[in-house]
Amino acid sequence: MRELYDFVRGSVAIAVRGNRAYYAWMALLLVLALQGVAAYCHQARTGLIVTNMRDPVSWAFYIGNFTFLVGVGAAAVMLVIPAYLYDWKPIKEVVVFGELLAIAAMVMCLLFVLVDMGRPDRFWHMLPFLGSLHLPMSLLAWDAVVLNVYLCLNLVIAGYLIFSTFRGRRYNPRFVVPLVIFSIPMAISIHTVTAFIYNGMAGRPYWNSAILAPRFLASAFCSGPVVLLILFQIVRRIARFDIKDEALHKIAELMAYAMGINLFLTGAEIFKEYYSDTQHLVYFQYLFSGLHGRRSPIAIYGWAAMILGIAAFILFVIPRTRKNPITMNLGCLMIYGSVYIEKGIALLIPGYTPDVLGQVYEYVPSATEVRVSMGIFGIGFLLFTVMAKVAVATLSGRLAATPR
Repeated sequence: MRELYDFVRGSVAIAVRGNRAYYAWMALLLVLALQGVAAYCHQARTGLIVTNMRDPVSWAFYIGNFTFLVGVGAAAVMLVIPAYLYDWKPIKEVVVFGELLAIAAMVMCLLFVLVDMGRPDRFWHMLPFLGSLHLPMSLLAWDAVVLNVYLCLNLVIAGYLIFSTFRGRRYNPRFVVPLVIFSIPMAISIHTVTAFIYNGMAGRPYWNSAILAPRFLASAFCSGPVVLLILFQIVRRIARFDIKDEALHKIAELMAYAMGINLFLTGAEIFKEYYSDTQHLVYFQYLFSGLHGRRSPIAIYGWAAMILGIAAFILFVIPRTRKNPITMNLGCLMIYGSVYIEKGIALLIPGYTPDVLGQVYEYVPSATEVRVSMGIFGIGFLLFTVMAKVAVATLSGRLAATPR
């Protein structure tokens, strides 16, 4: 208990110390979080009418961010597999950051579910063993289960690894490895169940596709590592923490494969709809062109997602540009933008437009939705920044039970 107390006290001390850039970053995140809380208080008091969600489009900006972040959380498996199954040292040294990213992503996922609920006081019904989950029939209930289990798994694994390093002891493989192996199918399940929620809706032809789950997983293995690649470069420069180039290049190479698969599956879906030319093509027409002689307001986003994805794939599939810091970071930004649009606007809005009556409701997020979402991202990045700072201090030996 004494060591645990020293670890907590040392972690707090590490989290509140930093240079001006660190304080400015934390202040920015805190402001974003507080304004988001204020916007959500207004939404909770007034109701979801302050959003632009209506009956024709009832899942929108909040659920789009939720879907994107589920993929970010699932991407921790990109580091876990080479680190623990193949014992590749360059990745094994930094795998804990992937688990910390998964923790922050799962927290943000649950917050986006909370703000999307019209009765947030009933949120506890989604918690396993506490709420009234309609298992095994409800896919939403299964989603709540796998998200919470995956969150707990990463909390236990990352917490144990960091605390073991703090104590100056090697982790117990008989305890960690089974949990890590179990986290791999759990990482796949959180995005698979989310995809099943979409493609199980027979009345929404745009989502009713058997390859939606593979598309979700492929895009997830692109978006999550983007954050880690940027983080590793920042940590290496600011904290002088040794992160080998081999780790960065291997992650970028895996992202290239995932992006190629994602583009192939997306192209297969587009070919099927345009070549068959059934009445279901109307949803892709709304995404890429327009309906009834009117240009679609989201067409620019649909094309942007495709162009950014293809350009990023080209940068990452060529070894020279993949290993160049400038083009690698440019590709990271492109992938992030492509997948964020794909999981948000390009996934949700065409699924509802036109509605079952053939009517077109042009949805645009309200200021309240944007502010609440910015607040949740502020909370998530605040949590991740603190955890990453403590992890760097521990792994580098600056935070330890005994001097090393």
